[in-house]
Amino acid sequence: MKFDQNHIIIQGAKVHNLKNLSVSIPRNQLIVITGLSGSGKSTLAFDTLFAEGQRRYVESLSSYARQFLGRMDKPQVDAILGIPPAIAIEQRVNTRNPRSTVGTSTEIYDYLKLIFSKVGKTISPVSGLEVKTHTVDDITTFICDLDPAEKCVLLAPIVLEHTSGLLEKLSLLGQQGYSRFFLHLPDTETRFLRMEEIMQDEQLLQRLQTAPLKEHQEQNYLWLLIDRITPTDDFEQISRIADSCQSAFTEGDGRCDVWLHNAQSLHRFSAYFEEDGILFEKPTPDLFSFNSPLGACPQCEGYGKIIGIDEDLVIPDKSASVFNDAVACWKGEVLSEWKRDFIACSDRMNFPIHKPYNQLTDAHKILLWKGSAEHPGIDGFFEDLEKHRYKIQNRVLIARYTGKTNCPSCKGTRLKPQALFVKIGGKSITDLSRLCIEDLGKFFDQLVLDDHDMKQAKRALEEIKQRIQFLLDVGLGYLSLDRLSNSLSGGESQRINLATSLGSSLTGSLYILDEPSIGLHPRDTHRLIKVLKQLRDLGNSVLVVEHEEEIIRAADRIIDIGPRAGVWGGELVYEGEIPTKLPQNNRSLTLDYLLGVRTQERRPHPRKLHRFIRIEDAFQNNLKHISVDIPLGGLVAVTGVSGSGKSTLIRGILYPALSRLINKVGAKPGQFGQLSGRLECIQQVEMVDQNPIGRSSRSNPVTYIKAYDDIRKLFAEQPHAKHNGFTASHFSFNIDGGRCEECQGDGTIRVEMQFMADVSLVCESCGGKRFKSDILEVKYHGHSIYDLLEMTIDDAVEFFGKQKEAYAKKTAQKLACLQDVGLGYLKLGQSSSTLSGGESQRVKLAAFLNKDVKDGATLFIFDEPTTGLHFHDIHKLLQSFQSLIEKGNSIIVIEHNMDVVQAADWVIDLGPEGGEGGGEICFSGTPEDLALIKTSYTGMFLGKHLLPTDNKTESSGQ
Repeated sequence: MKFDQNHIIIQGAKVHNLKNLSVSIPRNQLIVITGLSGSGKSTLAFDTLFAEGQRRYVESLSSYARQFLGRMDKPQVDAILGIPPAIAIEQRVNTRNPRSTVGTSTEIYDYLKLIFSKVGKTISPVSGLEVKTHTVDDITTFICDLDPAEKCVLLAPIVLEHTSGLLEKLSLLGQQGYSRFFLHLPDTETRFLRMEEIMQDEQLLQRLQTAPLKEHQEQNYLWLLIDRITPTDDFEQISRIADSCQSAFTEGDGRCDVWLHNAQSLHRFSAYFEEDGILFEKPTPDLFSFNSPLGACPQCEGYGKIIGIDEDLVIPDKSASVFNDAVACWKGEVLSEWKRDFIACSDRMNFPIHKPYNQLTDAHKILLWKGSAEHPGIDGFFEDLEKHRYKIQNRVLIARYTGKTNCPSCKGTRLKPQALFVKIGGKSITDLSRLCIEDLGKFFDQLVLDDHDMKQAKRALEEIKQRIQFLLDVGLGYLSLDRLSNSLSGGESQRINLATSLGSSLTGSLYILDEPSIGLHPRDTHRLIKVLKQLRDLGNSVLVVEHEEEIIRAADRIIDIGPRAGVWGGELVYEGEIPTKLPQNNRSLTLDYLLGVRTQERRPHPRKLHRFIRIEDAFQNNLKHISVDIPLGGLVAVTGVSGSGKSTLIRGILYPALSRLINKVGAKPGQFGQLSGRLECIQQVEMVDQNPIGRSSRSNPVTYIKAYDDIRKLFAEQPHAKHNGFTASHFSFNIDGGRCEECQGDGTIRVEMQFMADVSLVCESCGGKRFKSDILEVKYHGHSIYDLLEMTIDDAVEFFGKQKEAYAKKTAQKLACLQDVGLGYLKLGQSSSTLSGGESQRVKLAAFLNKDVKDGATLFIFDEPTTGLHFHDIHKLLQSFQSLIEKGNSIIVIEHNMDVVQAADWVIDLGPEGGEGGGEICFSGTPEDLALIKTSYTGMFLGKHLLPTDNKTESSGQ
């Protein structure tokens, strides 16, 4: 191919399974790379294009970085021409830092800190007045605006130092020429005195010497008279007033008071930032930062949580009353005495002992916890245990109810109280952080500032509004700024990075995205497309690895890699705009589905589901005290727009609650009433999510499903192994013995690079083969252990299936489960760290298919199992689901893909919106009934998807 500055040209790419692939990618367009799972899409986008872009960037850096370039692996490609600076936005949560939030990662919180420090108004919690630092101009303006008939007296409060008394202070003032004072004692008349009168009145002197004259201006009883003033607009007189005010500030240690004789009132002014006797901190950006010691709550150090008595452990069932043992620690023969005493004095405290805990008022909850003169409450109970901590049973009891709980000092806000006194539009920075993005946008749209404040905040406000709009555009309006980054899904994290990239307004770059539609309801897909096109229109090339049909159709061009996966993929089967009819000799499965030649199989007959479990009164996050029945023995899809409460209901409440019920241990479930129904039908609950299947680089799918144990035993039985005394452990790369000790069985060595990402290099000792040379000499039917690890799962199933040994047959049977879930293209030794979230999830599914699960004993929960799946792969996933269900098990999927939803036996639709607008049950029933509900977003898209069976042309299963 000839070089063309308007194209990115790849020639002869041979990375992983790419078969000498060459393609010309137009710049400044939205390009979608699609194809079956494992066909080579990510290899082309990330391991070829992005890797080369990153390598060229490193070449431009210092000699320290360049000294490693000779050993760095370049992508196996003949040439890449015209590649712009590359930015990769992958589908993974980039941080596990408990301090990182949506606000900090999008930089919106940084601009909020700036705005609050510039134009925030500090409001006194005592009087509600704005706290100000007064200047001479403020006092002069105040006096000049008074009625001309008013008589003003300018005063400076007498301030005594710790080293001197009142007599010394008065003597010093007399030497400076001051002679008149203003006296205002609580039980005497206000009057003006000369110094001689004070010095001669011993009783008054004694009383003034005991009065606290230094602490706060509200406690002053004696003032120095600086000047008598009449309001005026004469310039010379105003100049004199200003000089007198300055003198008052000097003598009053930064404080100046004005006595209005006619009004008989005292008006206080201070050069300090104070009000109501409280000295406040002046707002600075660091005051609002929970990552800075200047702003972080000193008790929790900015985390918002501390280790303490956990309310959810003390009161696990919020629907119970105190009378019905809501307080778990007040049970038993001895400890129930606390409950009896509380009930006995409840009448005197006016406490409703029969009312459920979740219906108690805040005042009643405080009474139960903090206690009163009648009863010490729950806190008093634990304080009593602490006093007798030397007893082992008390230490055990305290530990049982200890967990992460909201910081009692900052109430989870992470900031010191001073930061919360600063308001904009009547709201503190914490109030704004807790709003969902959509409501935050409305707040700033309606915010009114005066001209001075607007000038100060204009630039930061523009940045905030722009970033909020980007987050709304990618369908994240339901998130709040204080949402922890480590609680986001991979898709949410990726879309936040996408919004942040838009905020940077880079041009001339190559953006590479990995399935940005993960976790996005079809209703919001058009928003994501708008953002991708916006990124393109800024002058960037946008390359998206994607399976979502709407995004594929919105692309300027598509690149389809295939025709199948693994060793049967890696070829360019189609490149160009989506055609109106199939090309001749078409090999693209993607075009088959886009043009309707193939469609997904419809479920023939819905199952009749008769057993249910019930979640009652769920009110975690945005769930609005909902109760829902979940059927057992079938495939249940939980749907709804992003942020509607699906994950909260299933992952946050159902799964941990069942885990605790069955295993007696597990994470703390969210807030709900109780679980009921046919709970005896569930003996085991499994969460199959997209988390990596192993943190070690030596972990791989074959070790995860326990097939590698049988392979090692096969090699240990070979004559050469027995002759040399090799056991099965010698063929393990996790323990010493047969593995290469240079790389410790990894096959690669990681080189740490200062200020840069680490570099992985092939181990020079073993050449990347992971084992010592004498171990590699052991052959099984002509293959070394390394040769087998390099086989694809499909090839390995065929290879082991032909052998006669029992371990070989067993291995083939285990590996067939990986084949059944569509992972036959993976290599046996492929590191788990290279698997996508969807591939990791399917490996877990294969492990469960491999187990002998008891009929009806296990409830499986899947979180978006279609992640990373092409249209053609989804039917394999559904077949695996059916296999589990046929054994009598139950499956719940949190899903947006309509192919899976239409195949479900039951659908629970949450919504109707995300965030505060969600958290309700919109529908519960069969997919066919949901498709008739036009007010449901899921029903609307499902109705378009459920075509009559007569219109089907060919099934994906055929």
